[in-house]
Amino acid sequence: MSGAKCTRLSGTLIKQVLDSVDSVLFDCDGVIWRGDQAVPGASEVINLLKKHGKKVFFVTNNSSKTRKLYADKMSLLGFNVTEDDVFGTAYCCALYLRTVCQLQGKVYLVGSDAMKQELEAVGIQQTGVGPDPISGKHADWANVPLDPEVKAVVVGFDEHFSYMKMNRAMQYLNQGCLFVGTNRDSRLPLEGGKAVPGTGCILQAVEAAAQREAQTVGKPNRFMFECVASQFGVEQERCLMVGDRLDTDILLGSNCGLKTLLALTGVNTVADALEHQRSGCPKRQGMVPDYYVESIADLLPALRE
Repeated sequence: MSGAKCTRLSGTLIKQVLDSVDSVLFDCDGVIWRGDQAVPGASEVINLLKKHGKKVFFVTNNSSKTRKLYADKMSLLGFNVTEDDVFGTAYCCALYLRTVCQLQGKVYLVGSDAMKQELEAVGIQQTGVGPDPISGKHADWANVPLDPEVKAVVVGFDEHFSYMKMNRAMQYLNQGCLFVGTNRDSRLPLEGGKAVPGTGCILQAVEAAAQREAQTVGKPNRFMFECVASQFGVEQERCLMVGDRLDTDILLGSNCGLKTLLALTGVNTVADALEHQRSGCPKRQGMVPDYYVESIADLLPALRE
């Protein structure tokens, strides 16, 4: 196999790379689907990889869906997937609090109903989901009622995020609560070149207010891979990470010693990767993939053999 980084994966090299791995991790949006449409050929790629005996998993920074909702969506799009194959930040955050933090107490949750469900599934109670309208004056805000059983503040994607939620999170954090965020993606890319603010914007607002930095569990943090590896015995040297974002997917792969493949159906381009490669900056080198493809459908010829 080529030792050069950012090599186009084609021809006989595809089979060489696939033969060198037992497990493949896929990002979701921009790799296997775009919006509500599967990337052409993606479901066949996933299903054939499994047929060839590869372990296939899905790792997403999106905290707005439970594992079950993701698996249901994939099934509708033709993917042969079970709930156990999916690792979202809502689930991984719950695991982090239960296993690493060994949290004893409730969570103040700036996040979605999906996060609430994943926390409750591991026995963690939460408060905070839904709107939190503002009332009163500054002194009232600084003395907002707090639940004494809350021992951690968790920040994910929250469509109801508000000044009062930021304030309430700050007051809990000022009391020394644990501080965990799902991910730092600042923008959610949409079809047609549009984008909306991502979880990273919400997390940064809370961090600025509390003057504290959160521990994040999502990509590119190693914990996301460790969740998969510990449950399914994945070996890092025989694992391929496939994604469309250099600063999350590819950097996760680099951080964990995985082979990395950039799919050009989403956010980043080969030009972006080459810019990182030429920068001379060690951190940016971690965002240079080993290989790239126009689409994961480019793997089909080798899989159909």
